[in-house]
Amino acid sequence: MAQLKGHIERVTFSSEESAFAVCKIKVKGEKDLVTIVGNMVNPVPGEFVELTGKWSIHPKFGSQLTVQHYKTLVPATQFGIQKYLGSGLIKGIGPVMAKRIVKQFGIKSLDIIEKDITKLSKVEGIGKKRIEMIKKAWDEQKEVRSVMLFLQSHGVSTAYAAKIFKTYGQDSINIVKENPYRLAREIFGIGFITADNIAEKLGITKDAPQRIEAGLEYVLHKLADDGHVCYPYEELCEKVKEMLAVDRQIVLKAVADSFQADRIVIEDINGKLVFLKKFHVCETGITQNFKRLKHSPKSVRKIDSNKAIEWMKGRIKIKLAEKQEAAVRKSLEEKVLIITGGPGTGKTTIINAIIKILKKAGAKILLAAPTGRAAKRLSEATWERALTIHRMLDYSMKEMGFKKNNKNPLKCDVLIIDEASMIDTVLMHHLLKAVPSKATLIFVGDVNQLPSVGPGNVLNDLIVSNAFSVVTLDTIFRQAKKSLIVVNAHRINKGMFPVVANDNKKSNFYFVQKEEPEDVLSTIIDLVQKRIPKSFCVDPVDDIQVLTPMHKGIAGAGNLNQELQKILNPNKVVLQRGNREFKVSDKVMQIKNNYDKHTYNGDIGRILDINLIDQKVLLNFDGREVEYDFSSLDEIVHAYAVSVHKSQGSEYPVVIIPVVIQHYILLQRNLIYTAVTRGKKLVVLVGTKKALAIAINTVKSSQRHTRLSHRLKQ
Repeated sequence: MAQLKGHIERVTFSSEESAFAVCKIKVKGEKDLVTIVGNMVNPVPGEFVELTGKWSIHPKFGSQLTVQHYKTLVPATQFGIQKYLGSGLIKGIGPVMAKRIVKQFGIKSLDIIEKDITKLSKVEGIGKKRIEMIKKAWDEQKEVRSVMLFLQSHGVSTAYAAKIFKTYGQDSINIVKENPYRLAREIFGIGFITADNIAEKLGITKDAPQRIEAGLEYVLHKLADDGHVCYPYEELCEKVKEMLAVDRQIVLKAVADSFQADRIVIEDINGKLVFLKKFHVCETGITQNFKRLKHSPKSVRKIDSNKAIEWMKGRIKIKLAEKQEAAVRKSLEEKVLIITGGPGTGKTTIINAIIKILKKAGAKILLAAPTGRAAKRLSEATWERALTIHRMLDYSMKEMGFKKNNKNPLKCDVLIIDEASMIDTVLMHHLLKAVPSKATLIFVGDVNQLPSVGPGNVLNDLIVSNAFSVVTLDTIFRQAKKSLIVVNAHRINKGMFPVVANDNKKSNFYFVQKEEPEDVLSTIIDLVQKRIPKSFCVDPVDDIQVLTPMHKGIAGAGNLNQELQKILNPNKVVLQRGNREFKVSDKVMQIKNNYDKHTYNGDIGRILDINLIDQKVLLNFDGREVEYDFSSLDEIVHAYAVSVHKSQGSEYPVVIIPVVIQHYILLQRNLIYTAVTRGKKLVVLVGTKKALAIAINTVKSSQRHTRLSHRLKQ
């Protein structure tokens, strides 16, 4: 076994999910940086580490140390102290100030901060307020140090150890010893795999009940991430057994115990289905609330639909096709209505017609959509105020829930929800609770798009249940027929290959054929950086969005973001977190609902400032400035390229879509259809016709396990 000490110079790769990292460290006496690989959760450049491991020779990367144990130490050299102080761990000290402190006090710098901190006033730029800030941060670090040392000895990084301490305080060690799996449940960014690694080092056996129960919960949450509200009992048990590498009987007992403890629900109708308790509550709640709405009288006075449509034709000059007219009639007659259709089929025209008629009748109307961008588009199209569903329901951090609910319902006669395919089971449950019984509820959306990011396939389930009136718009209007984006979206939806313009012909839809992923990547970079901005007069960052099926791979979001950041943002790297580099002006996306800051999953913004001293990042989301602590940066990812799923509800002037065989697991019709329909002015597909054909011919939209449509039929 080899032992090394040194400071982390840079992080080449770091996976928060698997805890695997590749780093370069500076070791005293070694001319070159040493490569280390192994389980190190979120390592930070500047950390001084002690490592134990085995040397090996990688065929491509050469000599490297595979780490088996590591812990963070207080550095003992001037260079190490400077790196440590400037790493962002001590609020009030950034890289520049760290250099000044070490220049002034040398090897005694840490002792000065610990024992005689007022002497820091000798350093240029450090006054009384800065000293107070540094002292407070240093004392907090001292308080957390014993916890840090314990956690780091069990494979937890400095960054996550700080999060754990922030959550549990001085109880951290006892809580982790008692049940490390609580970390996966209660701290964002720490998953089951990290908790399981800690548990193993604490001596918790593979068949321990707490491990099996946590593993069951983890598998159910992973299945929910894939869209499932529930899962077949036998298949679930097999998945848990395989992941935990334990006997089947142990898994069956854990499932039974979780059922008895009311953490899961098991329904046995044509085969057993297992639900996490919260999803079962939501799905049954949706059913009850729809039945309540459907069987309650309307608050809007009865309107003669024939007269209303004639008035609209004469006064408002809106001409409606047959199915559009049917949709308007039903909106005046039904309590719950679903209007679905693809691009160019006139959904916006119908919404405007309904609003004008109902406003004339004195109805109070609310408009909402699942995302900020979708709400903004709805507002622009109707000249009416539209909110996100979250904002309309008014989330309260104090009450840890929505203020609008069954006890405090929304004040409206009619509620119109756009982009309804994006609403998952949990959000639909909260939305319906807040809808007053006498209100009319109108959902507008495109059922052929990808279902929601969260669990469920709600809009599709509502339609197939046959419990509600549905108007399906399938006529493309003359103006829309001029757009190849619209034409090809409908062709893809029918399983047909898109019509592609010649390279020389001016169009709004192109297919650039490239066989190898490396060529796809270089072509996308060229399109974003030069060809499209020059030919179409658009901004490469604000107007062009790369949408990709997957995160991994050469043409995946992770690699695309790294490469596009290099060419689109020449600013210097200010902050590194794992293998992610943050710069001022970076394009970023929120990936977790943050009700406190009113930023939601899928919101895109730009970095305005990175303050290393205060350890804060200032972001701009659609004109609204939001400040984040460094510890919250795991809620943010780069957004030069994003997954197709994350793009739902948004439109972009230009969309570029890599279509490669390497993404075959996720290549399916509704994914390509959703991606294409995000583009307003230009869509460019880059890849192979074979991969595109696989996507167009693969239909998987009905594979989510839910019971909603069955419940609604009863």
